[in-house]
Amino acid sequence: MSADAASMAALLAAALLGGLVRGFTGFGFAMVFVPLAASVVGPTAAVGLIWIVDAPFALWLGLLSARHAAWREVVPLLVGAAVSLPLGVLLLTRLDPVLVRWLAAGAILAALAALATGWRYRTAPSVPLSVTVGAASGLASGFAGLGGLPLAVFWLASQTAEAAQVRHNLMAYFGLSTLLSGIAFLGGGVLTVERVWLSLPLLLPYGLGLLAGARLFHRASDLLFRRIAYAVILAAVCLALPLR
Repeated sequence: MSADAASMAALLAAALLGGLVRGFTGFGFAMVFVPLAASVVGPTAAVGLIWIVDAPFALWLGLLSARHAAWREVVPLLVGAAVSLPLGVLLLTRLDPVLVRWLAAGAILAALAALATGWRYRTAPSVPLSVTVGAASGLASGFAGLGGLPLAVFWLASQTAEAAQVRHNLMAYFGLSTLLSGIAFLGGGVLTVERVWLSLPLLLPYGLGLLAGARLFHRASDLLFRRIAYAVILAAVCLALPLR
């Protein structure tokens, strides 16, 4: 799996843009990066690359957000993700790549539709709901690297969650779920030495994007945060469609 100059330029741009989105919203790197990278190196390689690039940052950001996270909400999510993640990896490595991209686009569109209907909940989420959302996150993470998508819908649909709390919860969740997915990806052959080498040039633009996005977040209101999050999901639908 080698990348020519044009392909590497596309991967670098995707890493920078994905980092900017992730730094601002706390999610969305995979929504931006995986569709773009999949058109260059294929879905399996794209998911492997995103894990390698994001892991150092996810672990560090998760550590920083750990004391601010609402762990009563985060822990049930992790339990659900741990159960469904291996199935997601199995789908990624067994299904046709074009079908995987269509499934990814459909999942993103379904998430956007759920938010567009105006569905909201006003109370603290129950444990069964949190476990179910975590299972959806683990499945999406395994087959398309889109583990943040169900979580984005989960917390954006809350009438009580503030933007800062949503972001801390996402960061803490990804810090621990990265370890779980790393084990599953290694066992499923998604992580390879070749992909590690290919990912190295992507670390710098991703890190710069994260830094810039985090700075922008601190200047945004809750309303602007939600609007940008919705826009990210909509853009991800367009990027994920395998029309080329």
